[in-house]
This record gives sequence, C-alpha cells and structure tokens, in this order.
Amino acid sequence: MRTRQEYIDSLKALNTVVYAFGEKIDNVVEHPLTKPHVNAAAMTYELAHDPEFEDLVTTTSHLTGKKVSRFTHIHQSADDLVKKVKMLRGISQRTGSCYQRCVGFDGINALYATTYDIDQKHGTRYHERMKDYVKHLQETDNMVCGAMTDPKGDRGLSPGKQDDPDLYVRIVEKNDKGIVIRGAKAHQTGVVNSHEILIMPTIALAEEDQDYAVACALPVDAPGVIHIFGRQSNDTRKFDEMDQGNACFGVVGGEALTVLNDVFVPWEKVFMCGEVDFAGTLVERFACYHRQNYGGCKGGVSDIIVGATAAIADMNGVARASHIRDKIVEMLHLTETVYCCSIACSSQGRPTRSGAYFVDPLLANVGKLNITRFIYEICRLSHDIAGGLLATLPSEKDLQHPEIGPYVEKYFKGKADVPTEERYRIVRLLENMTGGTALVESMHGAGSPQAQRVMILRQGNLPHKVALARKLAGIEEKG
Repeated sequence: MRTRQEYIDSLKALNTVVYAFGEKIDNVVEHPLTKPHVNAAAMTYELAHDPEFEDLVTTTSHLTGKKVSRFTHIHQSADDLVKKVKMLRGISQRTGSCYQRCVGFDGINALYATTYDIDQKHGTRYHERMKDYVKHLQETDNMVCGAMTDPKGDRGLSPGKQDDPDLYVRIVEKNDKGIVIRGAKAHQTGVVNSHEILIMPTIALAEEDQDYAVACALPVDAPGVIHIFGRQSNDTRKFDEMDQGNACFGVVGGEALTVLNDVFVPWEKVFMCGEVDFAGTLVERFACYHRQNYGGCKGGVSDIIVGATAAIADMNGVARASHIRDKIVEMLHLTETVYCCSIACSSQGRPTRSGAYFVDPLLANVGKLNITRFIYEICRLSHDIAGGLLATLPSEKDLQHPEIGPYVEKYFKGKADVPTEERYRIVRLLENMTGGTALVESMHGAGSPQAQRVMILRQGNLPHKVALARKLAGIEEKG
C-alpha cells in the first residue's frame, strides 16, 4: 500500500490535463486550487499506516489474501459494510472535507456484483475482467474516480434522442482491440488527483440506447481526456491562508467536468458494452452504496461543525446560556441520527449472487434523504449560534495590516482571554464548512432528494403495509 508521500509523488508522474480559470494547471500537487484536495485524499493513504486505524482503513483481499486498502476492497460481509462507515466518519473528523475515494470504491463494488449477473444471463466474461481490475487496484493502491453523472442535456429526452448525442457518454467505435468513447462526465469528485477513471452509465437505458450502455476503466491522463476544474464558493481564498477556513483540506472534493474526446479503451478494461438491461441495476446498486456513505462522512464533518460551534459560543461568552446548549444538543442529535442510518443499512447488508455484500437499499436511501434535510438544520443552528460575524468578517489582510489591523484586532475580540486571531480562525472554519458548495453537495451528492424518494417508495413495500392495516381493521382480503 502506498504511503501519503508515495501517493503525492505518483501524481507528479502523471500527464493529467487540467484547466481552471481559463489556464492550464501544470502541477495539481502544488497549485493552490487543487493542493487542499490532494491533501485530503492523501489522508486516506496516511491512515492506512496508522495502527489506530489499521482495522478500519485496511483489510484482507478475498482475491489475493493480501493486506489492502479498504478503498480497493470488495465487501465480503455486513461487518465490512459497517467498518466502511466507521472509516469514513473517522477520516472526515480529520479532514473536515471530502477525501474523494468513496465514489470509485462504490463503483468497483457495484460493477463487481453487476458484471457477475451480466455474465450469468449473456454468457460474457466481464466478471473475470472486473476481478483482474480489482486486483490491479489492490496491487497499485491507485485512486479511482467513479464517473457516473453525465451532463444529460434535456432531462425530458433519452440519451439517443438528445439534439447533441454526446451529452451522455457513448461508444462511437468498436474494433478488435477495444472501444472508443465520446462525451463527458460532470461533477467528478477528485478526478484531477486520481490515477484512473471508472466510467458507468448514469440512468436506466432502453434497447435503442445500446451505445450508451458502457462501463470501462481508463487512466486520468489517457489521450483525449481533458479535465475542467469547477468553481467553489470562496475558491479564490485558496490563495490566502486564514480566510480559507480549512486551509489544509479545502471544502468538498474538487469537482471537475471531464471531457472524453474519442478515448480508446482496450477490451480488458471494458465491463459493459451494450447490455442495456443491466444499466438500471448498476445505477441503483451504485446509488445505494454511495448513499450508505453519507451518515459516515457527513457525520464526521458534522462532528467538526458541532465542535466549532461550541467553540465560537465559548469565545462569544454565551456557552452556558440554556438556549445555546439546547441548540448544540439538537445538532448532536441530528448528527448521530444520520450516522445511525448508515450503520443500520450496513448491518442489514446481504450477499449478492457474486458473493459481494450489498447494503439494505431502503435504509440507505432513508439515510441520504435525512442528509438533505438534517445537514441544513445543523448548519442553520451553527449560523444562529455564531452570529452575524460569519457573514461580515474582514479579510486576514485587514487583520494583519499595520494601520487598520489594530482596529480589527480590537473590535472583533470576544472574551478577553481569547486572541482575536483564534476567533477569526473558528469563524472562517464554520463559514467554509456550512455555506455554499458544501451545502449543495449535501443536497445533490449521490443523487437529488427526489431520487431517494423514488427508491424509498419502491423499497417501502407499501402493499404489505396496506394489507397489515386491512387485517387489523377486520377487512377481508379481496380474491
């Protein structure tokens, strides 16, 4: 397994094409816009070598019997699923940000189970390819970006009926060596500091959309791949230090638009090619695995928000007020509630026909739907307690200015025994973690709230509940 430094050094050896603010980024490891995201992902490598986290961040490969990073592992038990959630919360507590390896982790697990099912029905050999690919990831400890979301264009039209056929990734050529794909993947978390991309379809597909039923793996720096780094709230603050709030690890995951200009993929890295009948299955499995994560990672992030909120309350001299304590209790309650759902859907996991374990889909979707509400409430309460300072604090340059700095120091002080700079830093951390990009990701990451509602209705077994009520009411079942 790679060390933190080996991961960082490996990125320098890539020829990844990345643009931001209209300019090419030559070194994602050192550029201010991307460096925090590299640091956050590096934490997953660092903790793999920490004895305190060894049982969570590493495990034994069922394919090779070797010790591997859990981020390259195929779940073999409900205990694996539970440890995943605990691992995510632990890492989030140390980064306060997205560390970007979860999407690829969920992608390999979803594809592992789905390729087995495709082979059983169609007589293909995708599953053996997938096993080889997982072994490759385990041996290299490469970071893989799970690429599912397409730009989609007109959401009311299927992929093949779009005015521009490239708005969903599609196969434009097949030959004896492999396939050529064209299109783009949007909102790609951590792609600019990954090693590989795992392409997957983004929706269930009809028979006429065979060219869009493609799953495959390719290097992030493959010829024809261009990454356009997305803006984040207050991202120009990354050129400062204190004003960032979380200078080391940034906010969310450094998303990008990944353009695929006729990219060649060899057959050994192709895991679906035209099997439209399994596109929906793959999407649902991936979505449930990814929604499982949120009580873990957002639970860990919320731990920091709660801590920062309690800290600013103390700095403001109001920590003992009863209404402040009640609000912090509510924040704690909401945090543990979202964590509970992730633990519950994991503990109720069951094996698929491939042997890989899958989460309880109903509980996974309930957990993610809770996130879309509860994180907003946690952040609202933190804003309530922190006060208007959160929105109006002058820059760190003003604090450090020789002429106006003393005024900023004097008038932004809270309790007498708390340095103004410490109050500054806590406020900036809260601003960073509770506004803008971070909140949007809580809403739409792993699918919008409506996607979870659809799955909850599908998995909720409403007819059974109606039957239970009719029986207790003394209503005979209709023949």
